[in-house]
Amino acid sequence: MATRITAVVFDLGGVLIDWNPRHLYRKLFGADEAAMERFLAEVCTPEWNASLDAGRPLAEAVAELVAAHPDQADLITAYQLRWLEMLGGTFEGTVAILRELRGAGLRTYALSNWSAETFPGTRPRYPFLQEMDGILVSGEVKVGKPDPAIFREFLRRFGLTAQRTVYIDDWERNVAAAAALGMIPVRFTDAARLRADLRALGLPLGAEAAGRRQSQG
Repeated sequence: MATRITAVVFDLGGVLIDWNPRHLYRKLFGADEAAMERFLAEVCTPEWNASLDAGRPLAEAVAELVAAHPDQADLITAYQLRWLEMLGGTFEGTVAILRELRGAGLRTYALSNWSAETFPGTRPRYPFLQEMDGILVSGEVKVGKPDPAIFREFLRRFGLTAQRTVYIDDWERNVAAAAALGMIPVRFTDAARLRADLRALGLPLGAEAAGRRQSQG
């Protein structure tokens, strides 16, 4: 199988980047964790954030929520004004795998549900993004995973063959959508499991990747 795999595609949030609105809202809610969770479940909900990932203008979405919840206006506007504070660190174990794959000669890409307005702010923070062969975020094409359309556009844009491309994501529904189009699916839980899964596919990692680099040199 390794001989036919030429590209590996990573999701970003939850796989390579620790994005989480709680990084910001814990500062705003302090010790009241329950109130924060209610706010994120009932006001700035995952579904609302998904509309941003699908291309909805952030200012428009925030204004609508402020009108509906004027008593929480400051908390809602923070989603826009302090968005960068939702970014945590990297998942270093996964970044190491990404770099080992690149070192072994595989092409690496990212396909992520992310607002096209906010994504540019990630690039200076995460140097590994500059190392990838290509990145597509849902906000650019105004459709998000698991819609098959974004996977088809991704494959078309970068000239990839689904059957020779591994897709890694922490959401089962996204992995299933990729698999339905013929991509090789890997469900992400942690870096150790990912390393084992990729090795099971025959991909060179660690000493194997170093050996391939030497043989290619």
